[in-house]
Amino acid sequence: MVNRQRAVPVDVAALRRAALWAMRHEGCPSGSEVSIAVVDDAAMAELNRRYRRRAGSTDVLAFPQEGGGLLGDVVVCAERAAAQARRYRHALERELRLLVIHGVLHLLGYEDASPRGAQRMRRRQRELLRSLEAAEGGRG
Repeated sequence: MVNRQRAVPVDVAALRRAALWAMRHEGCPSGSEVSIAVVDDAAMAELNRRYRRRAGSTDVLAFPQEGGGLLGDVVVCAERAAAQARRYRHALERELRLLVIHGVLHLLGYEDASPRGAQRMRRRQRELLRSLEAAEGGRG
């Protein structure tokens, strides 16, 4: 877990817990790992251009790995998360955790390109976030 930006405060431990929670509740084998990076808007725009050939920033990208214990990399844009938290009127930490869970689900094969896949993924990420918050006593 690495925080490569300074514009938005990030609780690194909370993001790590969200990733581990999603992995455990999705049945990942013990010892599985996910690399998480939190970046600024400019860095995310560059990654989006380079790997997806799309202009501009995005909220989260996931890069699956083949084989081994590393499931892949999740990159979250802190500035996008902050804007989305304001738009949806919830805490920044909640939005960041939701994006990490979303990225982990992508690494595990969930897709949101189709309407049915997007609905399934949204439902599962909400379930995971709510169960994590309940386990932590309602944080978020």
